[in-house]
Order: sequence, then structure tokens, then C-alpha cells
Amino acid sequence: MLYHLLPDLTDVHIVFNLFRYQTFRAAGAVVTALLLSFLLGPAIIGWLRRLRVGQVIRSDGPESHFEKAGTPTMGGALILFSAGLSTLLWAELSNWYTILCLTALLWLGLLGFLDDYLKVIRGKTEGLVARYKLLGQFAFGIAIGLFLLFRPISPYPSTWTGVPFFSDYMLVFSAPIYVAFVAIVLAGASNAVNLSDGLDGLACGLVAIAAATFAVFAYVTGRVDTSAYLGIFYLPGAGEMAVFAVALSGAALGFLWFNSHPAQVFMGDTGSLAVGAAIGVMAILLKAEFLLVIVGGVFVLEAASVILQTGYFRYTARTTGTGRRIFRMAPLHHHFEKLGWPETKVVIRFWIVGILCALLAMSTLKIR
Repeated sequence: MLYHLLPDLTDVHIVFNLFRYQTFRAAGAVVTALLLSFLLGPAIIGWLRRLRVGQVIRSDGPESHFEKAGTPTMGGALILFSAGLSTLLWAELSNWYTILCLTALLWLGLLGFLDDYLKVIRGKTEGLVARYKLLGQFAFGIAIGLFLLFRPISPYPSTWTGVPFFSDYMLVFSAPIYVAFVAIVLAGASNAVNLSDGLDGLACGLVAIAAATFAVFAYVTGRVDTSAYLGIFYLPGAGEMAVFAVALSGAALGFLWFNSHPAQVFMGDTGSLAVGAAIGVMAILLKAEFLLVIVGGVFVLEAASVILQTGYFRYTARTTGTGRRIFRMAPLHHHFEKLGWPETKVVIRFWIVGILCALLAMSTLKIR
């Protein structure tokens, strides 16, 4: 909004010209998102307490988690509001990269809200039936894929995507495969973040790291000079997505203030499904879907642990009559808790791995 209003006042004072620059507006967006989270957090937590929107703890989880039962959930609404409002204030609102990211945040936020609402009403951990949740995620992913096919927003064919560590090699999909690929990436990112949201501060800290990393990629990809120098896609307008990305990172850090151990509020599916989808959409729009595996390495490990655990249990139950497990408990963060690691140690070590993944992703800009 400010981008559309204030640069016209340059004749009044030269300072208004700053609002033309993405770096200045990105700085404004991250500060705004942080401040909104800090200021609105106590009020939203109090409101959720009055509504008795408490977290339901799975009965087979670590014993240390039972004391968290009743802690306000659906706090991810704070992230969505802070990141969304900050983006509306500081980003170019006619830019398709901005519009699609905000749409992903809203759509999956509503789906997550429905899931959380059903959990609270039913008093069970299942929430929305899994197939309906996947249907909502895949439907949105298919819609994004079809939109990019019929309304390309970059000079490159929509079905092209980049490959990390290669500057002159691109993977090309057929149109149907591309749409399916986009849907899988979006649903996978959304669910992976959701599965990681099991310890105080874990998911929102990793989201802040991943979003900040994609902000860098968005900025360099959207500049003709840096993209040519680094040998990556030049996507006009993509730099505007950096404003959204840092707003999301700032909102996640602001939420961490209240979600750090011992958590005063949980993100819930309202937040985790939405921010996961937003990260997935950023990767899709930047043609960096495979880079997402590196940036979100911890999310990938968390999701893989659940897939492996479930698959192996069913396989051994069918072949031997007794289901066996690879991990003491899935997702992976619970496995380490079962090994005796304190919750805070698991969280901090996973953050460290997340930072290392981000640095490895950054190295792909030069190692080509």
C-alpha cells in the first residue's frame, strides 16, 4: 500500500523516494511484523484462553507433554495477521508474486483453522479427516499449477524448473506432470511444517530461517544483474516476494517470543499449514522446488520419519504379524525426546541443523 501511495510525494520530500526500493520496504516489513506480533500477542493469547481453545495432547506422546494440555492453540492466526498486514502495508500489491503468496497464506490458514476448530470441538487430536485436509491442499496446488500454466508470470515457460548446483541445466515437465508436481510440492511443504510443530518454538524458528533464506533468493532472482552474475533464473518482479518472505520471518520470530519454552500459545494447524504452504509457493514461484528440499531439510527429515515409520510398521505387521518401528516415536523430534534429550535441547539442535541447511542452500548460488 505504501509503495503505491508515498513515492508520488517525492516532490514534497526526497525521503518518500525510499519507498520505491525493495530493500527499504523489506526492512520496514520485518520490523512491522515483529512489532505487530509483540503488541498483539498478549491480547490474542488472552482471547484464546477466554474461548478455552486449548491444545489436545496425544495419549501416546512423551509424558512431559501432558502438562501442556489446555495451552491455547490456533495462535498461528497471530503469524498470519502480522505477516499479512505487514505485506499489505509494504509490498507492491499489483505484483503476482505477492498476490499468490498471500493467497496461499489465507487459503491454507482457513483450512488449518477448520482443522483446529474440529479438534477443539471434538476434544480429539484427529481434527479434520486427513483425506479432506489433503484434498484442500492438493486442490489449491492444482489451482496454482493451472494458473501458472495459463497465466505465466515469468519470461520462462512455467513447466521449467531449476536444479541446485547447475546454472545451465533445467528440468522440463509436461503440462500435466507439472501441475501434479506443483500440487505435491505445496501439499508436502504444508504437511512437513505441520508435522514439525510438536515442540515449543521448533516449527516457528525453522520457518523464520527458511523464509529469510527464500527472501535472499527472491531478491537476487528478481535483479537482472545479480541473477546474470550468479547464473540463475532472472524473474522480473520476483524481488517483491522478498518483502513477503521477511514479513513472514519477522512474524514467526515475533510468535517465537510467546511460543518459546514453556509455550504460552501453540501455532496449531491454523499457522503450520499456512506458513508451510507459503514457503512451498515461494519455492514454486522461484522455480526452486528442489532447493526447497535443502532449505527445509529439517522439515523433510520430520516428514520422512513419519512416512518411514508408518510404512515399516504396516509392512512388518503384514509380513510378520507384529508391527515394528524404526524410531522410538515419530515425527523425528519425539524420537530424540524418547532417547532422553530435553525438549529445549532438541529444539536448539534442530534450529542449528536448519541454519546449516540454509547455508548449504546459499552455497548453491556460487557452487554451480
